[in-house]
Amino acid sequence: MNVKQLYEKFEEKIPLELREPWDNDGLMCCADGTAEVGRVLITLDVTEEIVDYAIASHFDLIISHHPLIFKPIGSVTEDNHVARKIIKLLDNGVSVFSFHTRLDKVAGGVNDQLCDLIGIFDTAPFGEGFLGRIGNIDESIGLDDFAYRVKQATGSDMIRYADAYNPVKRIAIVGGDGKGYVKAAMEAGADTFVSGRIGYNIMEEAPEMGINLIEAGHYFTEQPVTDFLRELMSDLDPRAYVEIAASNVIKLL
Repeated sequence: MNVKQLYEKFEEKIPLELREPWDNDGLMCCADGTAEVGRVLITLDVTEEIVDYAIASHFDLIISHHPLIFKPIGSVTEDNHVARKIIKLLDNGVSVFSFHTRLDKVAGGVNDQLCDLIGIFDTAPFGEGFLGRIGNIDESIGLDDFAYRVKQATGSDMIRYADAYNPVKRIAIVGGDGKGYVKAAMEAGADTFVSGRIGYNIMEEAPEMGINLIEAGHYFTEQPVTDFLRELMSDLDPRAYVEIAASNVIKLL
C-alpha cells in the first residue's frame, strides 16, 4: 500500500471533521505519495531523535499524535528546528502522519485508552467538542488510593493531586493539557478530574471548587494511544512492520 492510499484509510478511521478548528494535523510531510509503505514507526512526538532513528532504521512512515508542523513556518532552512526535521525527512523519503485533537476524540483514542488503563467504565464524551471522557469506577475509594492507581496505570514519573475531600467514584479524563476542561468536568458531574497538565493556580483552588484534581503528566497520559495506532495500522495493512518508539525527553532530578 502506498502513502496516499494508507493516509486515506487512516482518515476514514480518524475523520478530519473531528479536528478542532485551531488544530493542524493530517499528512504532515510526504515527498512521494506513491511510495510503498512497509515499515512504520509510531510515536507521540516527532523529535529530531525520532527522525534520525526512523532514517537510520529505514522506516517509510512515522505516525504521531503531536503534529510535526503545528505553527506556521516562515522559512524552510536548517536554522529552524522544525524545518530541519522536514528537510531530513524529505531527503530520505520518510512521510509523516499526525493525528492530534481528532485522535483525542475518536472512539478508542487518547481518552478511551486512558480510561481503559485506569479502569473507568460506562464512559461518555464531555466538554467542548466532546473531547474528554467521563465515567465510573467499581466502588468509591479515597483520593490517595486512586492517585496511586493512576500512577501505576500510566507509568507516570510524578503525580500531583489536590484533594477536595470527595470520595472518588465518577471521574472525568482529558489526556495531555486539560486545564481548560475543569469547569466542564464539574458541570458533567465529576467528583474527580484527571489530566496530564492542569497547573498550579487551578490545582490550588480544588478544595474551593469541590473537585479532586490529578495531574499525571502530559506525556504519560497520552503515550498509551500509541497502542491504538499500532493496532489500527496492523489492521489496515497486516503485512507492514510496525514499531512504537518512546519520545519523552523530559527528565526529573
